[in-house]
Amino acid sequence: MDSGLYDLAMDRTLTNIAWFLIVGLLVVGFLIGSFVLGRRIRAHEPQPPGLDSQPHLPVGGAVYEVREEHESPGFPEGGLRPHQMGGYGNGGSTTHSHPE
Repeated sequence: MDSGLYDLAMDRTLTNIAWFLIVGLLVVGFLIGSFVLGRRIRAHEPQPPGLDSQPHLPVGGAVYEVREEHESPGFPEGGLRPHQMGGYGNGGSTTHSHPE
């Protein structure tokens, strides 16, 4: 067995492992540095708002949503073709008050 080829193969394997470790350490260093930088930036930001600066309910209580029911235009027994359909979304509606 030729020991020169074996040494060359081992040398190339060790070189690849060394590059892998160097790149891994650079990535870890970059991540740690970005974490430290983020902590410094976060330390200079203002604190989140307290409970007294949060929005409060209006004097009259909660505001309810308005529910509307659109009237059904009714469909003929045989169905409608697209050009026979009316302009949906533009029809009238009835407004219901909120149940107390």
